[in-house]
Amino acid sequence: MALYVLHESASGYALFHAHGLDEIGQNTEAVRNSVSDLNRFGKVVQLAAFLPFESALDALKQCNAVSEGSFPQALNFRCCISAVYCRLMEISFQCLLTDELRSFLELNLPKVKEGKKAKFSLGVADPKIGSQIAEVTKLPCQSNDFVGELLRGVRLHFDRFMKDLKPGDLEKAQLGLGHSYSRAKVKFNVNRVDNMVIQAIFLLDTLDKDINSFSMRVREWYSWHFPELVKIVNDNYLYAKVAKYIEDKSKLAEDKIPGLTDIVGDEDKAKEIVEAAKASMGQDLSPVDLINVKQFAQRVMDLSEYRRKLYDYLVTKMNDIAPNLASLIGEVVGARLISHAGSLTNLAKCPSSTLQILGAEKALFRALKTKGNTPKYGLIFHSSFIGRASAKNKGRMARYLANKCSIASRIDCFSESGTTAFGEKLREQVEERLDFYDKGVAPRKNIDVMKSAMEIAENKDTQMETEEASGKKSKKKKSKAAAGDEDEDMAVDKPAETANGDVSAENKSEKKKKNKEKRKLDQEMGTKDEDGANGVDIEQDGAVKKKKKKDKKDGGEVLENAHETKKKKKKSKV
Repeated sequence: MALYVLHESASGYALFHAHGLDEIGQNTEAVRNSVSDLNRFGKVVQLAAFLPFESALDALKQCNAVSEGSFPQALNFRCCISAVYCRLMEISFQCLLTDELRSFLELNLPKVKEGKKAKFSLGVADPKIGSQIAEVTKLPCQSNDFVGELLRGVRLHFDRFMKDLKPGDLEKAQLGLGHSYSRAKVKFNVNRVDNMVIQAIFLLDTLDKDINSFSMRVREWYSWHFPELVKIVNDNYLYAKVAKYIEDKSKLAEDKIPGLTDIVGDEDKAKEIVEAAKASMGQDLSPVDLINVKQFAQRVMDLSEYRRKLYDYLVTKMNDIAPNLASLIGEVVGARLISHAGSLTNLAKCPSSTLQILGAEKALFRALKTKGNTPKYGLIFHSSFIGRASAKNKGRMARYLANKCSIASRIDCFSESGTTAFGEKLREQVEERLDFYDKGVAPRKNIDVMKSAMEIAENKDTQMETEEASGKKSKKKKSKAAAGDEDEDMAVDKPAETANGDVSAENKSEKKKKNKEKRKLDQEMGTKDEDGANGVDIEQDGAVKKKKKKDKKDGGEVLENAHETKKKKKKSKV
């Protein structure tokens, strides 16, 4: 039977024909010895066909298909996720042979007639790839030690078989493909890096242990000098802060009570510390010892402050990476689950039964070995829901909570938009289940809850889109309005000045007209007297005023005539 060997190189697919091999000659040890000699190996294995890759992107695509397309993890993952949530999140798993490799094999391998057995077989490096090729193309494939030795010889002498390749081309192609493949593997969204959460939760646990041990050391160290302070101040952080503030107890007086009150938060406790320092039974410490105690207390305070900042960082990262899981079970417990599983993707692959006992593997295997009772919960025991459940319902509550955590982790892992709608609804379901166990209140159906969560998520997405669009429109309007305001400011009614700096006559006349109009309005609004209130028109009132003015003028003229006649009479007498 003829044997063909498929070799996947960095520059393309190569098909080799191994001829002249009989059953006696198919000895792995003999082939291994003959591989190093090209003269002997070249007589047995010859190049049949070669399909070069079109570009580096095409090479990366083919490499991903060969390396991941036949992985059983994708099949197992498809089995562990229910079909409902696969449709919900539009998850699709493709374990298919690439069209290029399929057409290459069908063109260059002998044709197999229907109903007849093939007179050749195809040797491949990975049995999973062989089973996939056999399933799609119906070509007989094999993968054993003999084929592996042949492929080892092909890799060793590949540059000799490919005569058109220049020295160093194959190494460059391998290096470039390796870099691009590794880069594609570690390429991810910067805002959704679950590795940061894993490191943060590990560091948080380590800091908790260190702060506790260091705080106990501060207590023991400073208690030789001021033993009564331990009973008054219980908090580790406050104790370190008070010890740093007091230093030498003999110098503690009434004037330090305000400072102690600011640290402790209670004036009575501050006074109690001062009174205890006066009657303390502790030994005196040298200035050098006090300096060391003060520095160590400052280190403990700094660690506590850093622990608080790290917790805030963990909360923000969990809201970015797994918002639904964080809103369901909490940031710390969710981060512990992700850390224990290895990544958010691994946690999403876990079925709810596995997620339920994550962190209790030793107890599980011990129970399986001794045929005892298996554990009911692992890390999810730290959730408040398990603590609120009664003793007989803790196991059922843990199973239900693990189910919801599995759903939330899958939504967080495969959804493109980060929303907490699903996590909040799942949390409501867990609350309803608690009420059902305690009071017998019937919970809502799962499908109804998921529908409402989907509606909320869609509404949020549309609202975000509308807000973005309206924000863009408002920015445009603001820019246009600002430009219009500038134009108006430039063209505001300012008195136009002539070349000499004087105001022009046209602007003066306009001002007079405006003043007249204002006076008329004032007269209309405020010049109505009693006659006007009784129905006398404003025009009649104006006519009366004009008449009075005329009478005054006539009276003045009469008086002037009388004076003149008197003067004339005096002159005539003289």
